[in-house]
Amino acid sequence: MSTGEIQSEPTTAEPAVVAPRVVLFDFDGVLIHGDAFHLFMRDRYQRSVLRKLGAALMLPWITVVAPFSRKLALRPLVHVALLGLDERRYRAVAQAFGSSLVRKPRQFCRDGLRVLRQHQAAGDRVIVVTGCEHELVSHILAELGIEGVEVFASQLRAGPLGMRVKLHNVGRRKPARLTAAGIGEWHVAYSDSVVDAPMLKPAAEAVLVNGTPKLCKKLERALGRTITRVDWF
Repeated sequence: MSTGEIQSEPTTAEPAVVAPRVVLFDFDGVLIHGDAFHLFMRDRYQRSVLRKLGAALMLPWITVVAPFSRKLALRPLVHVALLGLDERRYRAVAQAFGSSLVRKPRQFCRDGLRVLRQHQAAGDRVIVVTGCEHELVSHILAELGIEGVEVFASQLRAGPLGMRVKLHNVGRRKPARLTAAGIGEWHVAYSDSVVDAPMLKPAAEAVLVNGTPKLCKKLERALGRTITRVDWF
């Protein structure tokens, strides 16, 4: 080494920070057998003759609107079922129903819950993206002992006569809300429905849960690629 030459110390490269994989789960038909909010609505009607009469009054509207929009046809039935509930009372009845649902045998998909927990154990960022209502699905997940998951769900708002639908989180709304929250990509997405094609398409791996071969082919046509099909019980 020549006089005055300084030997520099070798630099250690900073380890690359690897972001956790983002994994999306639909709820109805994936983690639970059936539709949780539909079961909640059915329970509300079974408990009240007045609500049944209110639903009967809605039949002319439903008959006219249903051929054009199933969503608009069913929304008044939700409002009738929630008539008279403010936010506090709605939270109480939704949580009570969610707790009773968790106690029912074979109501939930044990394979789906197992896979969700495996993703959590692997360090993945798990997000439940569902058309079910937020308070109901969040309480059910908590009752099942599932912690640390994010939930993007449908929302209600308080109205003068009771709780009303604010946002129905289905179809294109699912990826739109994820993007708005700064979630630009996801690696795996689980669903049981072709309605979730907008959410499944950006995923590196799209997984169809308990779908028939016919539904699988329909979804593959919608996505323009092959998907994974699993049978969960």
